[in-house]
Amino acid sequence: MAGVSRLQYSTEIRLIRVMCSGRVDLEFILRAFSNGADGVFIGGCRLDECNYITHGNYDALSNVLIFKKVMAHIGLIPERLKIEFMSSGDGILLAEVINDYCREVKEIGPLGASEGIDSPDLAFNLEAVNKLIPYIKLVEREKLRVPHKSEDAYHEFFSSKPVNRLIDELIIDRLAVSRIMQLLRNKPMTTGEMSENLGFDPSQVARHLNTSSRHGLVRYDERMKRYELV
Repeated sequence: MAGVSRLQYSTEIRLIRVMCSGRVDLEFILRAFSNGADGVFIGGCRLDECNYITHGNYDALSNVLIFKKVMAHIGLIPERLKIEFMSSGDGILLAEVINDYCREVKEIGPLGASEGIDSPDLAFNLEAVNKLIPYIKLVEREKLRVPHKSEDAYHEFFSSKPVNRLIDELIIDRLAVSRIMQLLRNKPMTTGEMSENLGFDPSQVARHLNTSSRHGLVRYDERMKRYELV
């Protein structure tokens, strides 16, 4: 409708059409940020007005709420990712939302630079997330299904303490280990060196190393006094 009505919206956004917002995979969101996008905007049909029986827009909402938590963990501003729901007749609303969103992203600034993360560290963090995407999708499907379909129910579910604790245990801790593994692929390191590189507390790094050691992923080299991959 926005195009047919020749409504003006920011030229700084690249539109990619999909059949359903539920088709916007976590991997697509990550790829956009990895390719240098300063923000990702997802527009979906109004909730409970899905053109299909799958209600994929709820899946899109779930992905966004989960990925925002992942972004916060690796130091990215979660507001870079946004989702809005509207009907095909809401051309004026779409143009307004896109323009507002582009202004918000401009105020946030360039990806990484605004967060104080240099390009190598940004690429490092995004690659650690990339290796975990299949696992995150499995966790979402098996452990993070919202019992009732409504926007309020989804926001309440993902902001609840039990669910956040579950996300920390199943996703954020696993992501921390993924980042540690990324570091050790380059060279053996001490707990202190890893702590400094990742911005973690040394006790947090030690906890993840102990778990990884029990799983046979890392070992401590007594001669070098450093951890290395098995």
